[in-house]
Amino acid sequence: MDISLVIPVYNEEENLKLLYQKLKETLEPLGKEHEIIFVDDGSQDNSPKILDQLARKDPHVKVIHFRRNFGQTAALAAGFDLAQGEIVVTLDADLQNDPADIPKLLEKMEEGYDVVSGWRKDRKDPYLSRILPSAMANWLISKVTGVKLHDYGCTLKAYRQEVVKELNLYGELHRFLPALASWMGVRIAEIPVTHHPRRFGKSKYGISRTFRVILDLILVQFLLRYSTRPIRIFGGAGLISFVVGLLLGCYLSIIKILFRHPIGNRPLLILSVLLIILGIQLLSLGILGEFLTRIYYEGQNKKPYVIKYVTPPPQDER
Repeated sequence: MDISLVIPVYNEEENLKLLYQKLKETLEPLGKEHEIIFVDDGSQDNSPKILDQLARKDPHVKVIHFRRNFGQTAALAAGFDLAQGEIVVTLDADLQNDPADIPKLLEKMEEGYDVVSGWRKDRKDPYLSRILPSAMANWLISKVTGVKLHDYGCTLKAYRQEVVKELNLYGELHRFLPALASWMGVRIAEIPVTHHPRRFGKSKYGISRTFRVILDLILVQFLLRYSTRPIRIFGGAGLISFVVGLLLGCYLSIIKILFRHPIGNRPLLILSVLLIILGIQLLSLGILGEFLTRIYYEGQNKKPYVIKYVTPPPQDER
């Protein structure tokens, strides 16, 4: 299988047939073996029925039906699990992503990149409610993760299969896929893609999503930097807190013993005790995190690294 398309669907009944037609017009001239995986994320309209009709008439189409709405991250994760193509392309089902841009992604992949992300340079969305918050979020994500992209929110992306198979997705981490993939040391590129105004239906996202990005970004930063060494963040903060509390305690002890000053009514005494207790708790949390990390990796025989290739290859691969 050369190409797998993974497309999350949620209440897009008016778009699906036209999207399928555009996908076939794009994929068939490429002459590559392909599959189109639609993931119905608990749609409440006629989307499931339309998708099943497409699957019955075209063997290239596969449909995953969720029992309820689990979100775009879960839909992409299910599609990645089923995908067999060497290249996995994701896009939205709302026709705002243009399937005609897929060949451009594939051409960029041929230059040796592992992830190619679309950039909706001329975005057709309301400025105040969509474009401005998105630009702020993209700037923040780029600064924090170190993976500089103009448009993290564009679903139109291409990945090598070995990249998506290593990603463990949950929550709402789909918008951080390039940043998460960067942990593997992959090469990432970004190219401008076409963005169309929404013709049918309505957007599933609002401005409230911007605030959730900050919380998710904290999680991503932890996953990228400290997931295999939690003692570094919890232990570091705990050690600072413990030392500061201890120094304050020593200071209060000196003025009590040497200068006979009363310290029982001093706020510094309470602060000292709190910092020492907090430090012990954070150090303990860091140690527990280290144990959990080892259970996670050793219990699943999972490795904290990703191998690109081995030279020379193992005997059974020659």
